[in-house]
Amino acid sequence: MKSFTLEQIAKITDGMLTKTADVSITKIAPPLLADEHTLALALGEEEIENLAKTKAHAALVPLGVNIDGFSTIEVERPRLAMMKLITMFYEEPQTNEGIHPTAVVHPEAKLGENVSLGPNVVVAKGAYVGDNTKILANCYIGNDANIGSDCFFHPGVNVGDRVKIGNKCIFHHGVSLGADGFSFVTENPNNIEQARKDGEIKDTGAEHVIFKINSIGSVVIGNNVEVGANATIDRGTIENTTIGDNTKIDNLVMIGHNCKIGKGCMIVSQVGIAGSCEIGDRVVLAGQAGLADHIKIGSDSIIAAKAGVTKSFPEKSIVVGAPAAPRKEFIKQLKIMKDAGELIKKFKKYEPLLSAFESEHSTEV
Repeated sequence: MKSFTLEQIAKITDGMLTKTADVSITKIAPPLLADEHTLALALGEEEIENLAKTKAHAALVPLGVNIDGFSTIEVERPRLAMMKLITMFYEEPQTNEGIHPTAVVHPEAKLGENVSLGPNVVVAKGAYVGDNTKILANCYIGNDANIGSDCFFHPGVNVGDRVKIGNKCIFHHGVSLGADGFSFVTENPNNIEQARKDGEIKDTGAEHVIFKINSIGSVVIGNNVEVGANATIDRGTIENTTIGDNTKIDNLVMIGHNCKIGKGCMIVSQVGIAGSCEIGDRVVLAGQAGLADHIKIGSDSIIAAKAGVTKSFPEKSIVVGAPAAPRKEFIKQLKIMKDAGELIKKFKKYEPLLSAFESEHSTEV
């Protein structure tokens, strides 16, 4: 069991220690779940109030909070300090050393030093796995895929042919990298093409044969990228789909073919990005946001949760709503709607007077 002194924790979290007693810390928890060997995490007002009910003798608190009778570690950025604490106590999933007997490695595949392959892992022809990379059970690494060093693959990850992955990447359960893009064409213009061109659907009865457009590009992922469980990143049609360094992708995200995602982006759960979109650096796409195809989002922008993005936006945009609009414009629209509601109420109040006035002044033709 891991154990730390308050002095060690204060040093690691860059905190200011006010010590009332020696405490050996073996875990971290909210105040109500803490015992005498727990560092209570009182990061907000409710948790600070709960310190009155805790069994803990020490707490991590925001800067300026001091509790009588408590050993406290005050930190300027509580969430950052919490991350450092979790890193201290975190234990990686257990992996087997070396190559499991049930793993299948093609004779023309290459493995770096200290690679770990779990049960039923398949490494296909021409693939390369870099030094110290750990691949857990039931993962598939496709033909000519290239995986960097110090990566970690949770169970059930599928890596398609020619996918290239940088160093220190993490892929959670069920991630799919490099599946075919959703790309099709009909011999004659179909309803979608008519609607885009003319704004209406004219041909409602025609049968169209739908031809699949195969994807001959692949996926290129930078360094220090993390992809959440059951997220999917499709290969490019001709060019590669790309993900920049340090980008973090949540569970159940769908990134379509040909997309270019910049560096340091945060893409939250259930975001859907249609094909051929370009996302700049340090962009945040909040939960369930949806982007239509061929859209460009400038760097340092924020797309709010559930936003339906149908057009491009420049850098430093804050985008809200469906259809999405700049935040200031969206708030203005809400105010107009509210004002319109008030006008309707007033109209209904005076409508009988207006009807009576019209009746009195109407003339027969």
